[in-house]
This record gives sequence, C-alpha cells and structure tokens, in this order.
Amino acid sequence: MSRLSYTWFASPVGPLLLAGSRDRLNYLSFASGRHAVAVDPDWVQEDSSFEEPVRQLRQYFAGERKVFSLPLAPAGTEFQQAVWSELHRIPYGETISYKELAQRIGKPKAVRAVGAANGANPIPIIIPCHRVVGNDGSLTGFGGGLPLKKRLLALESRQLALL
Repeated sequence: MSRLSYTWFASPVGPLLLAGSRDRLNYLSFASGRHAVAVDPDWVQEDSSFEEPVRQLRQYFAGERKVFSLPLAPAGTEFQQAVWSELHRIPYGETISYKELAQRIGKPKAVRAVGAANGANPIPIIIPCHRVVGNDGSLTGFGGGLPLKKRLLALESRQLALL
C-alpha cells in the first residue's frame, strides 16, 4: 500500500481523521472509540488533499447532502466489501435491521457476521453503517458511540441540525 496522507476535520460531532492515498479515502475515524484509527508515523499530513471530502461532510452535517460522491478505498474481505456496498443502498433518513442487511447480501443466516462487518467499516458516515439497527428498531453498536448514532439518525430525519 502506498503512503497515506491525512488530515483532521473539526466536525460538529467531534474531530474526524481522514486518511487516504491516490485521491481515494481509506479511512474516516472518530478521534476516540473502539475503532479509532491512530495516525501512523509514516503518514503525511496533507490537508489540501481532503478538500472535497471535507466539503461534502460539511454539506452533510448542514443537512444539504444526502449522498456522498467520493472515491473510496476501504480495505476489507470480500464479505465485508459486500456488506459495505449494500450500506450505500440504504436511503438517507432510513434504517434497516442487521437481519435485513444479511438478507440483502444473500446471506440470511450471517446476521452476526454482518454485524461484525458493519462494525469494521473503516469509513463511517460516508459508508452509512449508522443506518443499521436492531430487529426491534433499537440502536445497537456504532464506532462513534450510540449517542452519536442517535444524532446522525436525527439529523437525517430532520429532527436535529448539526450546523
């Protein structure tokens, strides 16, 4: 893998680390939490490389963008890639269950594996893993924490303005 460049974005939900290479985003990480990505000493801070992702994130947090249009390069297994690809198909402001997500990728018995792949998403928000909920509609698991998941869903349902 080529050397990654990175920047920090002071978002309305806290600092976000963006990292990527060759004009592709590899990571969007919360500053803390169970899946927080640490800046590797070999990475190069290059804020100008992330102007478009930051612009689109600002639009999202302002409630002006419903779909991201960015070149992404999340590293993962074939199964994880299938889950992450399906996450893009969940419309803004809507949620589905882990069970439904498993059915959509043709693996109806792989609900736990789907949950693990969802939790391993290296580009949350842009790959909208926060739109997946428990079978009963309850909020479960999110790398940024459940309060943040609740805020993102409220933003998307127009119940909250973040900017």
